[in-house]
Amino acid sequence: MTDTPLPQAEYDAITDAAAHWCMRLHAIDCTAQERLAFEQWLDAHPLHAVEYEAMLEIWEVAGDLPRPATEGAAALPFKPASPWRTFGIAAAVCAVALPLAAYSGWNLGWLPNAYEHIEAGDTVRHVTLSDGSEVELNLGSNLTFTNYKDQRRVTLNKGEAFFKVSHDTSHPFIVKAADGRIRVTGTQFNVWMYEDQVRVNLVEGSVLVSSNDDLPGDGLRLGPAMQASYGRGDYTARISQTYDNDNSLAWRSGKLVLDDLTLSNALPLINRYLSKPLAVADHNTGALRIGGIYNIKELNSLVASLPKVLPVYVTRNKDGNPVLNAMPQQAPKI
Repeated sequence: MTDTPLPQAEYDAITDAAAHWCMRLHAIDCTAQERLAFEQWLDAHPLHAVEYEAMLEIWEVAGDLPRPATEGAAALPFKPASPWRTFGIAAAVCAVALPLAAYSGWNLGWLPNAYEHIEAGDTVRHVTLSDGSEVELNLGSNLTFTNYKDQRRVTLNKGEAFFKVSHDTSHPFIVKAADGRIRVTGTQFNVWMYEDQVRVNLVEGSVLVSSNDDLPGDGLRLGPAMQASYGRGDYTARISQTYDNDNSLAWRSGKLVLDDLTLSNALPLINRYLSKPLAVADHNTGALRIGGIYNIKELNSLVASLPKVLPVYVTRNKDGNPVLNAMPQQAPKI
Protein backbone atom coordinates (compact mmCIF):
# COMPACT_ATOMS: atom_id res chain seq x y z
CA MET A 1 0.00 0.00 0.00
CA THR A 2 1.24 3.48 -0.81
CA ASP A 3 2.62 5.59 2.06
CA THR A 4 0.97 8.79 0.72
CA PRO A 5 -2.72 9.08 1.66
CA LEU A 6 -5.05 9.57 -1.29
CA PRO A 7 -7.64 12.37 -1.43
CA GLN A 8 -11.02 11.14 -0.20
CA ALA A 9 -12.58 11.57 -3.65
CA GLU A 10 -9.92 9.36 -5.25
CA TYR A 11 -10.26 6.76 -2.51
CA ASP A 12 -14.04 6.72 -2.99
CA ALA A 13 -13.56 6.27 -6.74
CA ILE A 14 -11.40 3.19 -6.09
CA THR A 15 -14.06 1.80 -3.74
CA ASP A 16 -16.80 2.38 -6.31
CA ALA A 17 -14.71 0.71 -9.01
CA ALA A 18 -14.09 -2.29 -6.72
CA ALA A 19 -17.86 -2.63 -6.22
CA HIS A 20 -18.40 -2.46 -9.98
CA TRP A 21 -15.81 -5.16 -10.68
CA CYS A 22 -17.17 -7.37 -7.90
CA MET A 23 -20.60 -7.31 -9.55
CA ARG A 24 -19.32 -7.75 -13.10
CA LEU A 25 -17.08 -10.71 -12.25
CA HIS A 26 -20.03 -12.44 -10.57
CA ALA A 27 -22.32 -11.79 -13.54
CA ILE A 28 -23.02 -14.65 -15.94
CA ASP A 29 -22.50 -12.35 -18.95
CA CYS A 30 -19.03 -11.17 -17.83
CA THR A 31 -16.77 -11.28 -20.90
CA ALA A 32 -13.13 -12.25 -21.32
CA GLN A 33 -12.35 -8.64 -22.26
CA GLU A 34 -13.90 -7.43 -19.01
CA ARG A 35 -11.85 -9.92 -17.00
CA LEU A 36 -8.68 -8.70 -18.73
CA ALA A 37 -9.64 -5.10 -17.99
CA PHE A 38 -10.21 -6.06 -14.36
CA GLU A 39 -6.71 -7.60 -14.10
CA GLN A 40 -5.23 -4.41 -15.55
CA TRP A 41 -7.19 -2.30 -13.07
CA LEU A 42 -6.11 -4.57 -10.20
CA ASP A 43 -2.41 -4.11 -11.08
CA ALA A 44 -2.67 -0.35 -11.50
CA HIS A 45 -2.50 0.53 -7.79
CA PRO A 46 -1.91 -1.43 -4.53
CA LEU A 47 -5.16 -0.10 -3.04
CA HIS A 48 -7.19 -1.69 -5.84
CA ALA A 49 -6.50 -5.21 -4.55
CA VAL A 50 -7.15 -4.16 -0.93
CA GLU A 51 -10.54 -2.63 -1.78
CA TYR A 52 -11.54 -5.53 -4.02
CA GLU A 53 -10.80 -8.07 -1.26
CA ALA A 54 -12.92 -6.06 1.17
CA MET A 55 -15.70 -5.93 -1.40
CA LEU A 56 -15.58 -9.71 -1.85
CA GLU A 57 -16.07 -10.21 1.89
CA ILE A 58 -19.13 -7.95 1.87
CA TRP A 59 -20.46 -9.74 -1.22
CA GLU A 60 -20.05 -13.13 0.49
CA VAL A 61 -21.92 -11.93 3.59
CA ALA A 62 -24.83 -10.69 1.47
CA GLY A 63 -24.67 -13.65 -0.91
CA ASP A 64 -25.30 -16.13 1.91
CA LEU A 65 -28.57 -14.50 2.86
CA PRO A 66 -31.83 -16.34 2.14
CA ARG A 67 -33.92 -14.60 -0.50
CA PRO A 68 -37.70 -14.82 -0.70
CA ALA A 69 -39.21 -15.49 -4.12
CA THR A 70 -40.08 -12.28 -5.98
CA GLU A 71 -42.14 -12.81 -9.07
CA GLY A 72 -41.18 -10.52 -11.91
CA ALA A 73 -38.59 -8.62 -9.85
CA ALA A 74 -36.21 -6.65 -12.05
CA ALA A 75 -32.52 -6.23 -11.39
CA LEU A 76 -31.76 -2.73 -10.16
CA PRO A 77 -28.66 -0.72 -10.99
CA PHE A 78 -26.32 -0.27 -8.05
CA LYS A 79 -23.83 2.40 -7.08
CA PRO A 80 -22.46 1.92 -3.55
CA ALA A 81 -22.40 4.63 -0.96
CA SER A 82 -18.94 5.70 0.18
CA PRO A 83 -17.03 5.15 2.34
CA TRP A 84 -17.63 1.36 2.42
CA ARG A 85 -16.05 1.01 5.84
CA THR A 86 -19.13 2.68 7.36
CA PHE A 87 -21.97 1.91 4.98
CA GLY A 88 -20.71 -1.09 2.98
CA ILE A 89 -23.03 -3.73 4.34
CA ALA A 90 -26.10 -1.57 3.77
CA ALA A 91 -25.10 -0.97 0.15
CA ALA A 92 -24.33 -4.65 -0.43
CA VAL A 93 -27.68 -5.66 0.98
CA CYS A 94 -29.44 -3.17 -1.29
CA ALA A 95 -27.60 -4.61 -4.29
CA VAL A 96 -27.87 -8.32 -3.55
CA ALA A 97 -30.92 -8.72 -1.32
CA LEU A 98 -33.18 -5.75 -1.97
CA PRO A 99 -36.38 -7.89 -1.92
CA LEU A 100 -35.69 -8.70 1.72
CA ALA A 101 -36.52 -5.17 2.81
CA ALA A 102 -40.21 -5.96 2.92
CA TYR A 103 -39.53 -9.07 4.97
CA SER A 104 -37.79 -7.30 7.83
CA GLY A 105 -34.47 -9.05 7.30
CA TRP A 106 -33.04 -7.89 10.62
CA ASN A 107 -35.99 -9.17 12.64
CA LEU A 108 -35.81 -12.51 10.86
CA GLY A 109 -32.10 -12.80 11.64
CA TRP A 110 -31.12 -12.68 7.96
CA LEU A 111 -29.41 -9.29 7.81
CA PRO A 112 -26.68 -7.90 10.06
CA ASN A 113 -26.96 -4.32 11.24
CA ALA A 114 -23.17 -3.94 11.50
CA TYR A 115 -20.20 -5.09 9.44
CA GLU A 116 -16.55 -4.45 10.30
CA HIS A 117 -13.35 -5.59 8.59
CA ILE A 118 -10.26 -5.18 10.79
CA GLU A 119 -6.61 -5.68 9.86
CA ALA A 120 -3.36 -5.43 11.79
CA GLY A 121 -0.25 -4.62 9.81
CA ASP A 122 3.20 -4.52 11.39
CA THR A 123 1.92 -3.56 14.85
CA VAL A 124 -0.45 -5.20 17.34
CA ARG A 125 -3.85 -3.55 17.01
CA HIS A 126 -6.57 -3.09 19.65
CA VAL A 127 -10.14 -2.31 18.60
CA THR A 128 -13.57 -2.15 20.22
CA LEU A 129 -16.34 -3.75 18.15
CA SER A 130 -19.77 -2.18 17.75
CA ASP A 131 -21.21 -4.57 20.39
CA GLY A 132 -18.68 -3.39 22.98
CA SER A 133 -16.42 -6.44 22.75
CA GLU A 134 -12.68 -5.80 22.59
CA VAL A 135 -10.30 -7.48 20.17
CA GLU A 136 -6.51 -7.41 20.06
CA LEU A 137 -4.99 -8.51 16.74
CA ASN A 138 -1.49 -9.90 16.34
CA LEU A 139 0.78 -8.78 13.49
CA GLY A 140 -0.52 -9.55 10.01
CA SER A 141 -3.92 -10.71 11.30
CA ASN A 142 -7.35 -9.84 9.95
CA LEU A 143 -10.96 -10.65 10.75
CA THR A 144 -14.52 -9.62 9.92
CA PHE A 145 -17.36 -8.95 12.38
CA THR A 146 -21.08 -9.04 11.60
CA ASN A 147 -23.83 -8.40 14.14
CA TYR A 148 -27.11 -10.29 13.67
CA LYS A 149 -30.24 -10.21 15.82
CA ASP A 150 -29.61 -13.70 17.25
CA GLN A 151 -25.79 -13.83 17.25
CA ARG A 152 -22.54 -11.94 16.83
CA ARG A 153 -20.28 -13.53 14.24
CA VAL A 154 -16.51 -13.18 13.72
CA THR A 155 -14.50 -14.85 10.97
CA LEU A 156 -10.78 -15.00 11.69
CA ASN A 157 -9.35 -14.95 8.18
CA LYS A 158 -5.69 -14.97 9.15
CA GLY A 159 -3.44 -14.84 12.17
CA GLU A 160 -4.25 -14.49 15.86
CA ALA A 161 -6.64 -12.51 18.04
CA PHE A 162 -7.41 -12.08 21.74
CA PHE A 163 -11.09 -11.51 22.52
CA LYS A 164 -12.69 -9.88 25.55
CA VAL A 165 -16.36 -10.47 24.76
CA SER A 166 -19.14 -8.25 26.03
CA HIS A 167 -21.50 -10.46 28.06
CA ASP A 168 -24.89 -11.14 26.48
CA THR A 169 -26.46 -14.56 27.12
CA SER A 170 -29.20 -14.00 24.51
CA HIS A 171 -26.72 -12.89 21.84
CA PRO A 172 -23.89 -15.46 21.58
CA PHE A 173 -20.51 -14.51 20.13
CA ILE A 174 -19.25 -17.04 17.56
CA VAL A 175 -15.74 -17.09 16.11
CA LYS A 176 -15.14 -19.12 12.94
CA ALA A 177 -11.56 -20.30 12.37
CA ALA A 178 -10.68 -22.78 9.61
CA ASP A 179 -13.55 -25.32 9.57
CA GLY A 180 -14.39 -24.94 13.27
CA ARG A 181 -16.08 -22.48 15.58
CA ILE A 182 -15.81 -21.12 19.11
CA ARG A 183 -19.08 -20.14 20.81
CA VAL A 184 -19.28 -17.87 23.88
CA THR A 185 -21.62 -15.42 25.59
CA GLY A 186 -19.02 -13.37 27.46
CA THR A 187 -15.44 -14.33 28.25
CA GLN A 188 -11.75 -13.80 27.44
CA PHE A 189 -9.90 -16.13 25.11
CA ASN A 190 -7.22 -16.28 22.42
CA VAL A 191 -7.49 -17.85 18.96
CA TRP A 192 -4.31 -18.68 17.01
CA MET A 193 -4.53 -19.88 13.41
CA TYR A 194 -1.82 -20.86 10.94
CA GLU A 195 -2.74 -22.50 7.65
CA ASP A 196 -5.26 -25.20 8.69
CA GLN A 197 -4.23 -25.42 12.36
CA VAL A 198 -6.18 -23.67 15.15
CA ARG A 199 -5.49 -23.33 18.87
CA VAL A 200 -7.87 -21.80 21.42
CA ASN A 201 -6.66 -20.69 24.88
CA LEU A 202 -9.24 -19.77 27.49
CA VAL A 203 -8.34 -17.12 30.05
CA GLU A 204 -11.69 -16.45 31.75
CA GLY A 205 -15.23 -17.81 31.59
CA SER A 206 -16.03 -20.75 29.32
CA VAL A 207 -16.24 -21.47 25.60
CA LEU A 208 -17.57 -24.26 23.39
CA VAL A 209 -15.16 -25.43 20.68
CA SER A 210 -16.13 -27.47 17.62
CA SER A 211 -13.55 -28.61 15.07
CA ASN A 212 -16.10 -28.56 12.25
CA ASP A 213 -18.98 -26.16 11.81
CA ASP A 214 -21.07 -28.89 10.17
CA LEU A 215 -20.93 -31.26 13.15
CA PRO A 216 -24.03 -31.51 15.37
CA GLY A 217 -23.95 -29.99 18.85
CA ASP A 218 -22.01 -27.08 20.25
CA GLY A 219 -18.68 -28.88 20.74
CA LEU A 220 -16.40 -29.38 23.73
CA ARG A 221 -16.52 -27.03 26.71
CA LEU A 222 -13.32 -25.34 27.91
CA GLY A 223 -12.82 -23.95 31.40
CA PRO A 224 -10.14 -21.45 32.51
CA ALA A 225 -6.53 -22.54 31.94
CA MET A 226 -7.61 -25.01 29.25
CA GLN A 227 -6.61 -25.21 25.61
CA ALA A 228 -8.22 -26.77 22.53
CA SER A 229 -6.52 -27.42 19.21
CA TYR A 230 -7.75 -28.84 15.92
CA GLY A 231 -6.84 -29.03 12.25
CA ARG A 232 -8.97 -28.84 9.16
CA GLY A 233 -10.84 -32.12 8.77
CA ASP A 234 -10.50 -33.21 12.43
CA TYR A 235 -13.64 -34.80 13.82
CA THR A 236 -13.06 -33.41 17.30
CA ALA A 237 -10.75 -30.94 19.01
CA ARG A 238 -7.93 -32.02 21.34
CA ILE A 239 -8.20 -30.66 24.89
CA SER A 240 -5.25 -30.00 27.22
CA GLN A 241 -4.42 -28.07 30.38
CA THR A 242 -2.31 -24.91 30.39
CA TYR A 243 -0.06 -23.87 33.27
CA ASP A 244 1.07 -20.71 35.01
CA ASN A 245 4.20 -20.51 32.84
CA ASP A 246 2.22 -20.77 29.57
CA ASN A 247 3.65 -18.28 27.06
CA SER A 248 1.05 -18.47 24.31
CA LEU A 249 -0.13 -14.91 24.98
CA ALA A 250 3.35 -13.36 25.05
CA TRP A 251 2.63 -11.82 21.62
CA ARG A 252 0.47 -9.23 23.39
CA SER A 253 3.74 -7.92 24.82
CA GLY A 254 5.50 -8.18 21.46
CA LYS A 255 7.29 -11.46 22.23
CA LEU A 256 7.42 -15.01 20.94
CA VAL A 257 8.61 -17.44 23.61
CA LEU A 258 9.92 -20.83 22.47
CA ASP A 259 10.31 -23.07 25.49
CA ASP A 260 12.65 -25.87 24.38
CA LEU A 261 10.44 -26.95 21.47
CA THR A 262 11.34 -29.23 18.59
CA LEU A 263 11.80 -27.37 15.32
CA SER A 264 8.76 -29.19 13.92
CA ASN A 265 6.59 -27.76 16.71
CA ALA A 266 8.26 -24.35 16.70
CA LEU A 267 8.05 -23.63 12.96
CA PRO A 268 4.26 -23.00 12.81
CA LEU A 269 4.70 -20.44 15.61
CA ILE A 270 7.64 -18.81 13.82
CA ASN A 271 6.22 -18.96 10.30
CA ARG A 272 3.20 -16.90 11.31
CA TYR A 273 5.55 -13.89 11.22
CA LEU A 274 7.80 -14.71 8.26
CA SER A 275 7.47 -13.40 4.72
CA LYS A 276 8.84 -16.76 3.48
CA PRO A 277 8.00 -19.79 5.66
CA LEU A 278 10.72 -22.04 7.00
CA ALA A 279 10.65 -25.80 6.49
CA VAL A 280 12.73 -28.69 7.77
CA ALA A 281 14.44 -31.09 5.38
CA ASP A 282 13.70 -34.28 7.31
CA HIS A 283 12.65 -35.86 10.61
CA ASN A 284 16.12 -35.54 12.15
CA THR A 285 16.18 -31.81 11.50
CA GLY A 286 12.66 -31.42 12.87
CA ALA A 287 13.68 -33.18 16.09
CA LEU A 288 16.31 -30.53 16.93
CA ARG A 289 15.22 -28.31 19.81
CA ILE A 290 15.07 -24.53 20.04
CA GLY A 291 14.37 -22.07 22.84
CA GLY A 292 14.55 -18.37 23.50
CA ILE A 293 12.55 -15.15 23.58
CA TYR A 294 12.18 -13.26 20.30
CA ASN A 295 10.76 -9.90 19.25
CA ILE A 296 7.81 -10.67 16.94
CA LYS A 297 8.74 -7.69 14.72
CA GLU A 298 12.24 -9.06 14.09
CA LEU A 299 11.59 -12.73 13.35
CA ASN A 300 12.51 -12.39 9.67
CA SER A 301 16.12 -12.04 10.82
CA LEU A 302 15.88 -15.36 12.70
CA VAL A 303 16.57 -17.45 9.59
CA ALA A 304 20.07 -16.05 9.18
CA SER A 305 20.87 -16.54 12.87
CA LEU A 306 19.68 -20.14 13.26
CA PRO A 307 22.90 -21.73 11.91
CA LYS A 308 24.76 -19.83 14.64
CA VAL A 309 22.76 -21.43 17.46
CA LEU A 310 21.79 -24.82 15.98
CA PRO A 311 23.74 -27.45 14.01
CA VAL A 312 21.89 -26.63 10.78
CA TYR A 313 22.52 -25.07 7.40
CA VAL A 314 20.03 -23.37 5.09
CA THR A 315 19.08 -24.33 1.53
CA ARG A 316 16.21 -23.18 -0.69
CA ASN A 317 13.35 -25.22 -2.11
CA LYS A 318 11.88 -24.82 -5.61
CA ASP A 319 9.70 -21.95 -4.39
CA GLY A 320 12.72 -20.10 -3.05
CA ASN A 321 11.72 -20.63 0.59
CA PRO A 322 14.38 -21.49 3.20
CA VAL A 323 14.82 -25.11 4.33
CA LEU A 324 16.72 -26.12 7.46
CA ASN A 325 19.04 -29.11 7.17
CA ALA A 326 20.76 -30.83 10.09
CA MET A 327 24.53 -30.86 9.83
CA PRO A 328 25.79 -34.39 9.08
CA GLN A 329 27.27 -36.06 12.11
CA GLN A 330 30.93 -36.84 11.88
CA ALA A 331 31.96 -40.46 12.28
CA PRO A 332 33.79 -41.03 15.58
CA LYS A 333 37.54 -41.31 15.31
CA ILE A 334 38.90 -44.76 16.06
